[in-house]
Amino acid sequence: MLVRRALMGHEVVIVVSGLPRSGTSMMMQMLEAGGMEVLTDRVRESDEDNPRGYFEMEAVKGLSKDQSCLDGAEGKSVKVISELLKHLPSKYRYRVLFMLRDMDEIISSQNTMLVRRGKPTGNADDRKLSQFFQRHLERVMVWMEQQPNIDVLYVNYNEILKDPNEGVGRICRFLQSTLNPERMAGVVDKTLHRQRR
Repeated sequence: MLVRRALMGHEVVIVVSGLPRSGTSMMMQMLEAGGMEVLTDRVRESDEDNPRGYFEMEAVKGLSKDQSCLDGAEGKSVKVISELLKHLPSKYRYRVLFMLRDMDEIISSQNTMLVRRGKPTGNADDRKLSQFFQRHLERVMVWMEQQPNIDVLYVNYNEILKDPNEGVGRICRFLQSTLNPERMAGVVDKTLHRQRR
């Protein structure tokens, strides 16, 4: 994990982000278990791919056109996919928990989810898709580095699974919060790590 800068003296919006299938739902669940209010409408129900829920808010998908869904979000956490981070309203300060995961696992998990839903996985070569995602991540990381109102902690999903307590400690220090670390660590369920490299 890598911590960059620290925003002091301001109540901020906590954003959980990353590529799809990178562990963002698990992180949202950890924050909720620790005592933080999470913004979710529960429209997307839990299923076999995310048996504990997705913790999403449908309105966030329209951030590029309407940012009012974040009104009153200070001190709360919200899930925003990496592609939409650039549409976060500049009037807020953010602490971003950005999930990273082994790229092969991400692609495998996405393909498994598509197959389970009877949807085509596409004709893209996994290696090319991995390169595409990596370039996207690099662009997003550079963009976040340039934003004066964003502080980011990169959280490795695979490392959280190996040592939840160490990871939770870093998250709590980064958020400068009074979250319950034991409850947060208790959310981590290694049996849900089904796509392994």
